[in-house]
Amino acid sequence: MEVILYIAAIIAAIGFLILCVSLGMTLFSLKSILNSLAGTLSGIEGQMEGITRETTSLLTKTNSLAEDIQQKSEQLNSVVHAVKGIGDSVNGLNTSVQHITSSISKSVEQNEEKIAQVVQWSNVAMGVADKWKKRKVIEQVQEESYVFEAEQSDKPKRKWGRKK
Repeated sequence: MEVILYIAAIIAAIGFLILCVSLGMTLFSLKSILNSLAGTLSGIEGQMEGITRETTSLLTKTNSLAEDIQQKSEQLNSVVHAVKGIGDSVNGLNTSVQHITSSISKSVEQNEEKIAQVVQWSNVAMGVADKWKKRKVIEQVQEESYVFEAEQSDKPKRKWGRKK
């Protein structure tokens, strides 16, 4: 019975040895896999650092662009307010011009007869002035013709024809 006990111990020792060898081989193959995984992770870590730097740079540029857009938006707001003020002024001017034209139209309608009379009297006055000017011109022409005839009568008359 003791022999069985020794045989069982040897079989257990051999089994334990096989277990240890297979566990060692598994750990060695796992070591190479873990080393490859560590290399991959370090490469990813380097890429993540590059991505982080680029992201930080893009974020800085985005912030500066946002500030620039904000400043330009504020400047544009002042321009919009100025244009709105000009539009309000033009509307006020249009309203004033409409009031003035309507008041002029009303006064013209009210004084239409007086205006017509003034136009008639001015036409009459212009007609009288034209006639007076024409009379002056006629009188001047008559005076000049009298002077011319008087000068002509003082000169000896020349006969037309051949000299002998």
